[in-house]
Amino acid sequence: MEESSRIADQRLRADARRNLDRILVAARAVFAEHGIDAPMATVARRAGVGVATLYRRFPTRDALVRAAFAQQMETCVRALTEALADPDPWRGFQRLFETICELQRQEQGFPAAFVAAFPDSTAEHTQARERAERDLMTLVRRAQAAGALRADFHPSDLAVAVLSHCGLVTALPHDAAASRRLVAFLLQSFRAEAAHGALPPPSALSLRGFPIAADGSRRQRPARG
Repeated sequence: MEESSRIADQRLRADARRNLDRILVAARAVFAEHGIDAPMATVARRAGVGVATLYRRFPTRDALVRAAFAQQMETCVRALTEALADPDPWRGFQRLFETICELQRQEQGFPAAFVAAFPDSTAEHTQARERAERDLMTLVRRAQAAGALRADFHPSDLAVAVLSHCGLVTALPHDAAASRRLVAFLLQSFRAEAAHGALPPPSALSLRGFPIAADGSRRQRPARG
């Protein structure tokens, strides 16, 4: 009797795990196609589960977005940590930028998720974002001090570059060559030896507030529930 109960519990856990995996895969697909404001019912339908099952797992849209892109966020955090640890600050900066752009190319819903659901939703996320911004500034200053990154580089330039790449992968989602070439162009423009003459003033953009949706458009998000 105990053995039968144990086997039944294992099957239930396995079924729950499969449901969770289907939900997260479906969420990433739906967010990429329709933006992170897509109805939760659309995600449930794509995953083949009931809406009630989805809400039991994820009572809010933000909770679903964070879970769907948790692995990508961990990759970003790890990339920044590794960039800071690299004794060559330019190489660290370059790999960080390439990693972010590759995530954009692989998961088109990720850029909007990164800026809309992760920042400031809890005190923990606020602290994590502020720490990431400080670490990024440290990396930029190190690369500039090493004479590799142009002295007039501003943090908003990274936001503009990432936003530009987002537009490319939205327009050409299957053109990996175009993505790599744009990334290479942008990185070369960041090099100190590429600085010839003064640049216009920097943008007011920051990693805290990219004005983008998953489809690359500029819009305000409605209240989430």
